Amino acid sequence: MAEKVTRKNPELLAPYRKELLGLLGETMEQELRWHLAVMVPRLRLNANQRQSAMSLLSGYMQDRSSIVKTYALQGLADIAQDDADIRSTVIEILREARRNGTPAMKARSRRLLHDLERF
Repeated sequence: MAEKVTRKNPELLAPYRKELLGLLGETMEQELRWHLAVMVPRLRLNANQRQSAMSLLSGYMQDRSSIVKTYALQGLADIAQDDADIRSTVIEILREARRNGTPAMKARSRRLLHDLERF
C-alpha cells in the first residue's frame, strides 16, 4: 500500500528516510526488499545516502528472487536519473542485466536503458 501511495506522493516517505534506508540494508524478506527498492529512490537523498542506496541495491542483484533483482534495477535507474556521477555505473549494470538477466530483467533493462541513455 505505501509503495502505491508514494508513487504520486513521494514526500510522504520523508519522515521515514532513516528507517527506510536502514531496512534497505537489513531486511532479507523478499516482498519488503522489492518494495524498498522502488521506494527509497523516491526519497530526497544526500550524496552519501545515494551512494549507500546504490551500493545496497547493487547487492540486491545477488538475490535469489528475479522480482527483487528487477525492482533493484528500477531503483538504481531512478537514483541515476538525478545523479550524473553514478549514471554510467548504472548503465553498465543495466547492460549486463539486459545480456544475462531473466526475461523480466532483460525487458526492464531495455526500457530503463532507453530512458537513461538519453541524458
